[in-house]
Amino acid sequence: MGNQFDVIILGGGLAGLTLTLQLKRSNPELSILVLEMRDGLAPDSTHKVGESTVELGTHYIREVLDLKDYLDEHQLPKHGLRFFFSPEHKDEISKRVELGPRELLPVPSHQLDRGTFENELIRRCRELGAIIELGAKVTAADLQEGDHSVTYQQGDGDYTQKSKWVVDATGRSSFLKRKLGFKKDVDHGVSSAWFRVKGEIDVDDWSENKEWSSYVQPGLRRLSTIHFMGQGYWVWFIPLATGNTSVGIVADPEYHPFDTYNKLNKAMDWLKVNEPQCFDILDKKREDVLDFRVIKHFAHSSEKLYSTDRWAVTGESGVFLDPFYSPGTDFISLNNTFLSDLILRDKQGEDIHLRTNVYERTHFALFDNWVPIYRNMYGMWGLTQTMVLKIFWDWATYWSVPTLLFTNEGYTNIMVLRDLFASEGCIGQKFGLLNGQMQKVFREWAEHDTESFTDRYIDPFDVQYLQDFHKGIDERHSTRELVQKIHDNMDILEGVATEVFRLMSNHIYGTAMDLKVDPYTMSLKDQPTNVEEGVLATTEIQDQVRVMWFYPIKEMCL
Repeated sequence: MGNQFDVIILGGGLAGLTLTLQLKRSNPELSILVLEMRDGLAPDSTHKVGESTVELGTHYIREVLDLKDYLDEHQLPKHGLRFFFSPEHKDEISKRVELGPRELLPVPSHQLDRGTFENELIRRCRELGAIIELGAKVTAADLQEGDHSVTYQQGDGDYTQKSKWVVDATGRSSFLKRKLGFKKDVDHGVSSAWFRVKGEIDVDDWSENKEWSSYVQPGLRRLSTIHFMGQGYWVWFIPLATGNTSVGIVADPEYHPFDTYNKLNKAMDWLKVNEPQCFDILDKKREDVLDFRVIKHFAHSSEKLYSTDRWAVTGESGVFLDPFYSPGTDFISLNNTFLSDLILRDKQGEDIHLRTNVYERTHFALFDNWVPIYRNMYGMWGLTQTMVLKIFWDWATYWSVPTLLFTNEGYTNIMVLRDLFASEGCIGQKFGLLNGQMQKVFREWAEHDTESFTDRYIDPFDVQYLQDFHKGIDERHSTRELVQKIHDNMDILEGVATEVFRLMSNHIYGTAMDLKVDPYTMSLKDQPTNVEEGVLATTEIQDQVRVMWFYPIKEMCL
C-alpha cells in the first residue's frame, strides 16, 4: 500500500462507506483509504440500531449509490412511518387512533439491518478499488496546507499515510471535532435506549378486532416503523431483514428521567407503566433479548462541516438531532452529496472556495430549520389531534421542498441555490420562517387539545396535496422548472398553514372560517382578527385539511 491518497476517511460505518462508494462510482480513479477501528466484519446481526430510512435517504441509497437491486433482494421494504396515539388506550391497540398508509407506497423506503448492509458496502467499495483497513485505530491527524497525514495503529504497528483530503466519519467519537474544538451543543436533551429481540413481532397479532385488522393490507403493518406515542416519549418497533426486531424508547428527561429506562430491567419496568401492551408482548420474550444499548442526550451540532483546507466531517461526526421521523440517513445523504461534489470538483482542478461556503451554510440552514420540529415538543407527543396535524405538516414540508430538491440534484446546483437561498426574503428563508411559525402555533394550540379520541384510522394519502408532494419526489425537473415547483409548493404550504390555524382559532375563539391570516405572524395567544394582506386557502386545501381535523367546526362561523 502506498502512502499517498486522494482521500482518507476516518471511520468505516454507514457514513464513511456510503461516501466511499459514492466517490468511487463517480470517479474510479480516486484513491481512497478507509480506516475502521472495528476488527473484522460486522456480524450479520450487529449490535447497532436498525436503520429506518425515509424518502430522501432512500433515494440516495437506491439511485445515487445504485443499490436498489441489493435492497430489494436482501433488505426489508418499509411500509412508511406508523403512529399509534390515544395513550388512554395503551392496553388495546385497536382502540388507539392510528396514522399510517393503508397500501404500498409509490415511493419506496427500507428497513436496514446495519450489520449485513455495512458488510455489503465494504465488499462493493473494495471491489471498486478502495482500500479498507479494519482494526485500524486513528491516533493522530496532522492537517497541513498541502498534504495531510494520518497516523493509526493496526495490530502491533503504527502507520502514517498522506492524503489530499481527510474526512471524519468516526461517528460520535468525532475525532476532528475533538481535535480542532468545533463542537456545538444543541438545546435538546432527549435520550434513548434500544435492544433487539430475536424473531418477528407483528402488531397485527395484538388484537382480535377484525375490522381494525382490515384497515391495512395483510403483512404491511409489521413492515412499518411503528411509533407508540405518549407524553414525553415514543417507543419504536422496527423489523429487520435477519428476522429480528429492534425496540427502542426515546424520551425527554423532563417527563421520563434517563435512569428510569437505561438498563434492560428498568426499560421493561418503564414499558409496563407507560406502554403496557408493548410490555405484555416483550415480557414473554425476555430470554430472546439479544443486546441493549443507550445514548444519553444524543443531539449535537458542529461549528464546521467543510473546510477549504480540504478536510470535512460527515454523519454523526458532524450533526445529529433526533431519530423521530428517521432522518439519520437523510443527513448522511446530504452531507455526503455536498462533500463528494467538493472532492470531485477539487480533483478536476476547480476552485471550490465558493461552493464550500455555500454548501456549509445550506447544510446548517437545513439543520437549523429542522430543530423546531423537535425542541420543546415532546410534551405534545401524547396529544392525538395535535400530533396528527403536526405529522401531516412535517411530512408536507419534508416532501415538498428538501426531498424534492435532493432528488433533482438541487443542492449542488448553484443556480438553484442562488435563486432559492441567496437573497433576503428568499424562498429558503420563508420556508424556515413558516415552519418555525407553525411549530410555535402547535405549542400554543396544545393546551386546548383536551378531548380524547379513539377508534380512528387516518391515512396521509387521504389528503391529496400530501399524495401529490410524495409522488412529486420522483418527478424530474429542469433548473427553471424546479425553482418554479418549489415556489408553487410554498404557496400550498402557506394555504395549509393558514387553514390549520383557522380551525384552531375557530375551536378556541369561535372565529370565522374565512378569517384572513398571515402565516408568518399568526398566533393563538389572543383572539385573531383579519389581516389585510392575509392568506385564505383555496376550497380544495380547506377540504383536504379538514380530513385531519377531529373537533367539530362551529357552524355559526361558516
